[in-house]
Amino acid sequence: MNQRHHVRIGLAGLAMAALTGTTLAAAPATATTAMTERAQGDRSLATVLMMDKGFDRNWHDFDIVEKAVMKVLAAKPDSPVGVLADGSTRLTAFVPKDVAFLRLVRDLTGRTPKTERGTFRALLRVADVDTLEAVLLYHVVPGKTLRSGKVATLDGASLTTAGGGTITVRVRDGKVFLVDQDRNDRNPRVVVVDINKGNKQIGHGINRVLRPMDL
Repeated sequence: MNQRHHVRIGLAGLAMAALTGTTLAAAPATATTAMTERAQGDRSLATVLMMDKGFDRNWHDFDIVEKAVMKVLAAKPDSPVGVLADGSTRLTAFVPKDVAFLRLVRDLTGRTPKTERGTFRALLRVADVDTLEAVLLYHVVPGKTLRSGKVATLDGASLTTAGGGTITVRVRDGKVFLVDQDRNDRNPRVVVVDINKGNKQIGHGINRVLRPMDL
């Protein structure tokens, strides 16, 4: 899709498809072969992400996803996205780096913003709050604390996300890739592991944004 108007229509459809009838409690929480790690700490992933000072010049941290979570919760305080701030709830999140959102914006608009702030603003022009919520939930696997060692054993496993969609794990030459619902774009790769290790909530950084539909 080359026109921004068409991108917005597609993303709105994505939000409706991913969120209709969806609650975190209702989403299946199992991978086909996964078992929960015995992590006990209650520090939330949101706490870790918000330790940063916000937008900066480092494209390899997680400022944009932090702002996206805050944007959704400001508009929808009861959103299931709030589970990221509940450290007592087990989950595994695949967290896009800032550069992942830059790549997404470039793919959707044909433009490459020069700053993280500009990238976030461009994202908001093509994705409303419901869309952001749907995309964020597609990155969360509820009910499981999957450390990197476990994820690396899940080649071929299908993981059900908090939005109800699925992603498939592929392990190639020791590298972990995640296959999403977009068949035309490159698959995200896990590039940072075990964020918040030792707690019930754990994250793994990825270099592209997972897409719940073919854009």
